[in-house]
Order: sequence, then C-alpha cells, then structure tokens
Amino acid sequence: MKTLLLSLLLSLLWRVPLALAVLLGSGWGALALYFRGPESLALRVLLITLWLLPALAALLGIALVRSGPLALAGPALFAFVALVLGLWWHTITPSHERDWAPDVARLLHATREGDIVTLDNVRNFEWRTREDFDAHWESRRYDLSELESADLIVSYWMGPTIAHTLVSFGFTDGRHLVFSVEVRRTRGQSFSAIGGFFRQSELVLVAADERDIIRTRSNARGESVYLYSVALSPAAMRSLFEAYLDEADQLEDAPRFYNTLTSNCTTIVYDMVKRIVPGLPWDYRLLASGYLPDYIYDLGALNTHYPLAELERRGHINTRALASDRDGHSTSEFSRAIRRGVPTARIETGDDIR
Repeated sequence: MKTLLLSLLLSLLWRVPLALAVLLGSGWGALALYFRGPESLALRVLLITLWLLPALAALLGIALVRSGPLALAGPALFAFVALVLGLWWHTITPSHERDWAPDVARLLHATREGDIVTLDNVRNFEWRTREDFDAHWESRRYDLSELESADLIVSYWMGPTIAHTLVSFGFTDGRHLVFSVEVRRTRGQSFSAIGGFFRQSELVLVAADERDIIRTRSNARGESVYLYSVALSPAAMRSLFEAYLDEADQLEDAPRFYNTLTSNCTTIVYDMVKRIVPGLPWDYRLLASGYLPDYIYDLGALNTHYPLAELERRGHINTRALASDRDGHSTSEFSRAIRRGVPTARIETGDDIR
C-alpha cells in the first residue's frame, strides 16, 4: 500500500504542474490567436481549434497514460506547436503605419528652444458625438517659464475601479494643455482591456486642448469626469511637462505596444513622476486607476485641507461642462467653468479656491 501511495504521489508531482502549464499555455495561445490572428473570424476560430487539439492530446496523455513514451507524446506535440506559436508571436512588432482612427492619427512632435516649446499635431477637435466631430490639428507654442498649474483629470468609463487618467498643465496666459497616454486604435477598432495584454494596439501620446479631450469624455461620451488640482513645485511641474515631451520623442522614434497592465495611461505617468520624485512608492491603486486620487491624496499632493470625498464632490465637472456647452463657451471659458469651486493645491498655501 505504501509503495502504491508513493508511486501515486510521485506521479502527481509531475502530472499536476505539467497539466497546469498546458492549460495556461493553451488559454494564452487561444487569446493571442483571437486578438492578433487573421482578420477573418472564421479563420481565427479554425486556427484556435487547431491549436487546442494538441493541448487536449497533451492533457489526455498526462491524465490517462501511466508511464512510458506515450505519456509524454501529447505534451511533446503541444510543446512543438507552442514553439511555432511563439515564433509567430515574436514576428508581431509595433508600427506607425496603419489605418489609424482619426482622433489618434497623428503623432505629437516637439521642438525645444530654451523655455519655448513648439508642439505640432496638438488635437483640437469639435466633438458632437463619439462618431460625429470636426477634426483640427494645430501647431502651438508654449513658454515653460509661464507654467502655473497642474491638474489630474480622472474619467470613469467602466465602474469605480477603472478610469482613464490625464494631466492638464495651465499657463499664466490662461491656456491649458492636456497630455493623455492612449490606445492607438485603428479605424473602426474598439478598445478591449483583455486585448491590451495581447499586442492588439500601439501606444500614443495625445496633446490636446481641454475643450477637446475633456469635453469629449464628459459631454460626448457621458463618462463621469473629475478634476483635481495637484501640488507641484515649479521645477517639478516643468520636469513633468518635459517628461511628456521625452515620451513623445521616444514614441516618434520607436513605436510601442499598449499593455493593459504594464504600459498604460497611469503606469507611464508613474514612471515619469518617479524620475522627478525618487523613491515614489508603488501601490495597487496605480493598476486600479479609479483609485488613483486616493493614492495621490495619501501622498499629500492634493489639497489635504479638505477630505477626499469633498474634493471628489467639488471636482466632479460634468454638470459644469454640460452647462458650458449650452452657453457656447470658448476654450478659455470652458477651462474656467470646469474649475469653478475646485480647491487649488498649492505648495505655498494649499488652501486657495479658484
């Protein structure tokens, strides 16, 4: 009896991990083929079926064959097919040359001369609905010595856990510029959080007018949008702005894939800020981006003279954004309207009200 039990335990020691490896590998491969396989759905389903057959043979061999070469024949066949799939996967590389969706069709280009930055391909669309808009791309000049404020915009589109994060920089002349790390979709493509793990889309940095990039979320898409003033020193504010310009340069030189977990709208901002603030702690709220304001509040970078719930209440801009639309506000008027009543976080006073 003891010999039989020992034999069973030894068998389980290699069968269970191998079966789990096959299950995980087959699931990953099926998703990879679904999101990056041929455009034809029928062909993708055929390839996924052909991929899963060796996985099934491997699992049957692991479970049913006690020992000998037959026990390893199924796993060996699956390993060979997995190698072929892996070689195909490594041929998938990011590109700038695709039929892009209009709102992410152009790459930001920056030219720097001392304090003066010239940005080409700043987006300034006039949105009526998600699909109905007038496209405008502009060149703009900014004086970094006139940087005055930095605001975090958080737009909730899928429950309280997941949100899109943007950073808006204000200048002494009343202008604001928003940077947003986004999925670079192709024409007609919709975003998939799962597809973001499987090289479905490239990454793009959008620089846009506030009335474009905030208003499209609050007014055209109906997302719930919050604005928080962030306390940054002038030097840190400039460093963060220039970090965005560095990111634009890197993406222009070498395209990269968007990744839902490791390369998204929040983690890239964290990487940039970490260069400015060494030792910035990692936190799960950087992945659950809907809770990012909680994280920044705990760091003391929001106006902590108010409870976070009060900052959320005052920072919810949707009603003001919709009213601004009805009143036909210009860009500068829109920016003032959405900040009405939002507590300002300043390093010097921290208790100002706009």
